[in-house]
Amino acid sequence: MNEFSPARPVVGVLWMLVTGILFVGVNALVKILGPVVPAPEAAFLRYALGMIFVIPMVRPILNARLTKRQMGLFALRGLAHAGGVALWFYAMAQIPIADVTAMNYLSPIYVTLGAAMFLGEKLAMRRILAVIVALIGAFIILRPGVREIGPGHIAMLIAAVVFGASYLLAKQLSDETSPIVVVGMMSIWVAIGLAPMAAANWVTPSWHVIGMLFLVACLATAGHYTMTLGFAAAPITVTQPVTFLQLLWACLLGYFVFDEGIDIWVVVGGGVILGSVTFITWREAVLKRRMRTPPALATKV
Repeated sequence: MNEFSPARPVVGVLWMLVTGILFVGVNALVKILGPVVPAPEAAFLRYALGMIFVIPMVRPILNARLTKRQMGLFALRGLAHAGGVALWFYAMAQIPIADVTAMNYLSPIYVTLGAAMFLGEKLAMRRILAVIVALIGAFIILRPGVREIGPGHIAMLIAAVVFGASYLLAKQLSDETSPIVVVGMMSIWVAIGLAPMAAANWVTPSWHVIGMLFLVACLATAGHYTMTLGFAAAPITVTQPVTFLQLLWACLLGYFVFDEGIDIWVVVGGGVILGSVTFITWREAVLKRRMRTPPALATKV
């Protein structure tokens, strides 16, 4: 069936709605565990428990016959991503879910800047304007001088930069190897990178905590799968705007479950950032270029 047939965009949007709900479930569980387990340990256990999903990827990884250069890039990407994941877990424990979700939208903007700085992509005026608009969105969320900017906000700002670098390395590696190898190697190296951070402040987890983190791994894996189905069913220019609903779910979850107030400026700022990302994606699709901008919804865990 043609991916641009009338029925397919509807299917794509539905899969993205399911994806958003799964990722919000991930956020909720991580938020609950925040005061119980140190962030690096929680992140490490999530990836260690998720190794069960890497088992089917071992044979393709071995058959890929990776070069020393590729192994080095995979290690660099995994270790960088490990730091970003630890910061993301920390931010989830420190600031409202809506803040984390809104600031998460910044990663594609950093990818755009990085692609221009390190991969030789032309930074056209439309991209420059989109980046400026996205940074205005971040300013609206943080509102320095009006609201307190805590360590969680700083952690999330740094995490967005790190995740942007991770995406750039993933893009380079995906041009040379299969997606299953890219995903499998990331999972392995992220677990390795998080291990020493977790060991530095280890708290023996209960079986309840282990079960919840395994559920996080299952939901995150399912979310990536349904997101892939959504992208296969409809153009990213159709599915990406749906990602704004994740911010709505995060606001409602924070309000009703975690007793967090709804900050309308966080919603506005997140919308501005996502609008900027969506514009870049749309323009790249119109010009039929290979997009380096990742979907804004993609969870980092």
